[in-house]
Amino acid sequence: MQGLMQEWPLVCHKIIDYAAAIHGARPVVSRSVEGPIRTTTYADIARRARQVAKRLERDGIRLGDRVATLAWNTERHLEVWYGLLGLGAIYHTVNPRLFREQIAWLINDAEDQIVFVDLTFVPILEAIAGELSTVERVVVLTDAAHMPETALPNAVAYEDWIAEVDADFRWADFDEGTAAGLCYTSGTTGHPKGVLYSHRSNMLHAMTVSGVDMMNIGCQDMVMPVVPMFHANGWGLPFAAPLNGSALVMPGPKMDGASIYEMLTRYGVTVTAAVPTVWLMLLAHLDEHGGALPDLRRVVIGGSACPRAITEAFQERYGVHVCHAWGMTEMSPLGTVCTVRPELGHLSEEETLRLQEKQGYPALTVEMKVTDDEGRDLPWDGTTFGRLKVRGPAVAREYYKGAGGEILDADGFFDTGDVATIDPYGYMEITDRSKDVIKSGGEWISSIELENVAVGHPDVAEAAVIGVGHPTWGERPLLIVVAKHGHAPDKAEIIDYMRDKVAKFWLPDDVVLVEEIPHTATGKIKKTALREQFGDYELPAEAARPVTL
Repeated sequence: MQGLMQEWPLVCHKIIDYAAAIHGARPVVSRSVEGPIRTTTYADIARRARQVAKRLERDGIRLGDRVATLAWNTERHLEVWYGLLGLGAIYHTVNPRLFREQIAWLINDAEDQIVFVDLTFVPILEAIAGELSTVERVVVLTDAAHMPETALPNAVAYEDWIAEVDADFRWADFDEGTAAGLCYTSGTTGHPKGVLYSHRSNMLHAMTVSGVDMMNIGCQDMVMPVVPMFHANGWGLPFAAPLNGSALVMPGPKMDGASIYEMLTRYGVTVTAAVPTVWLMLLAHLDEHGGALPDLRRVVIGGSACPRAITEAFQERYGVHVCHAWGMTEMSPLGTVCTVRPELGHLSEEETLRLQEKQGYPALTVEMKVTDDEGRDLPWDGTTFGRLKVRGPAVAREYYKGAGGEILDADGFFDTGDVATIDPYGYMEITDRSKDVIKSGGEWISSIELENVAVGHPDVAEAAVIGVGHPTWGERPLLIVVAKHGHAPDKAEIIDYMRDKVAKFWLPDDVVLVEEIPHTATGKIKKTALREQFGDYELPAEAARPVTL
């Protein structure tokens, strides 16, 4: 027997309609690419999204067509997203930090017909325009006054383009399983692989993200998604914020510590989210210039493991609670959030900080397990680590166009590529990427844990650990560090600092000081580049002064 409830498809444009009807006056503040800070409302976003949909339809865009965005977090980008969603077209967020050849490949693989581009990235498109086989029009996200001279195909200023139609548009009708967004993951070898989100998966993910024990946002909040919309759905915040009536503060193109601090304090941001690199820049700015974060109450940190030093700085110096989170593009992306549950309320301050180093426990919509290499389930004892696998309604079942073949095991679980433990309370902790874990004398050493400990040293700004060859042990850890401005850390001092914080055999065999550490297009440490850079590195036979490159 089936239930007798109404059919109400979970389609994403219902979010912006709800925000306009119930929270229409809530502000959306954006730092524009042109410079000035603009303020609009959810009611205006919804109205202009209908204009976008109507104008796209005039350009021949139909259900299932792909349209690229090469843009920062601004209100215009949000309008384009919801306009595409209401039309039944697919937003394809392109990461502008990729190599130009990769960007051309992505646009061609997606078969994008239109590209919406911010002024910042017009030169990128111009450089690859001759390679784009399906793009028929480029819409530059600006007005006529700032429209650059360009030979891009059928290029037009966004404000002129949208002004040709009114907002009298009825959203298209389609099933909730219809594709909504396309985001390519950078975490694979070879060409990136496309993750194709559905309206249903986006809606369920937005509701999951909103939970009190997840990101916990509501209509009283000013939310600033520093994480770009081209990073794994903007972590779901472009959906979750309007769904809950949270005001939005969009940081636009300026992602440095001073600019982030300005937006946080000027607009009373209460919740924000980004990768650790961003918060290291903000904390460095505060260290150098001083200041406070009077309105900010919660920082969500994901993308890579959050060093304990960041958590301590936010919580002890500024009274801002840190929510350590984990996910991936294939998961829409939220997988876990580290909220301290009541049964762990007895923990000491030190024990709580240790707990917060874990990535946390999953929401209802995410099932997870750890297995050995043969696929056998491993115990949730907090010490046995293995391959982390997940499944759920917002987890990919295959890649776009079947790239990579079958990606699920016999039980429908997706192998994340992470090595992790899960404790008896369900808290998961990533010990490494399976390709980054250091295998020394038959034992595994976590590069992530070593990096997080090293960053706690007062002279270290950033740290990376890779395995280098050793004639006896197979691999040994090499610690690569960037010093804080004006500091010159000594190798022996760094290792001494780490000595009582990790197992003795985990201690790095050498420390190298560098000017900078390479990062991927999503802000993660680029271990492949470091392994190539230090491919011929020979560990010293005895202690030596650090090498400065």
